[in-house]
Amino acid sequence: MDQEKKHKLKQEYKQTPQPMGIFRLRNLVNHKILVGSSTSLDKKFNGLQMSLDSGVYPSKDLIRDWTEYGRESFVFEILDELEPRDVPDYQVKADLKALEELWLEKLKPFEERGYNWKNKNKYMAK
Repeated sequence: MDQEKKHKLKQEYKQTPQPMGIFRLRNLVNHKILVGSSTSLDKKFNGLQMSLDSGVYPSKDLIRDWTEYGRESFVFEILDELEPRDVPDYQVKADLKALEELWLEKLKPFEERGYNWKNKNKYMAK
């Protein structure tokens, strides 16, 4: 592949809107879940796998289960997507956070049900 074509493909990729929204990482063995949001779900999935494989994710419970049960015992699911908006001053992260909080309230992935935890009205991975 020549350099010009390679450059063009890279530019097209950069200009293609990335899927953004709410995800769930579900443990197929014990049914615990992690719920989160991202402006790039594809990158989040890849980054999450890398973090768990290297043992540097904030949730020690999730790392333990990932190590014990193996990568094949988890499934990454997209729960909700936000459509890109071409509106000045659009706060995509604020919308993602609000949507994530709705899903956290709905699924309640806390304590024995999941890998998230509450801290002063803020949800985080435990």
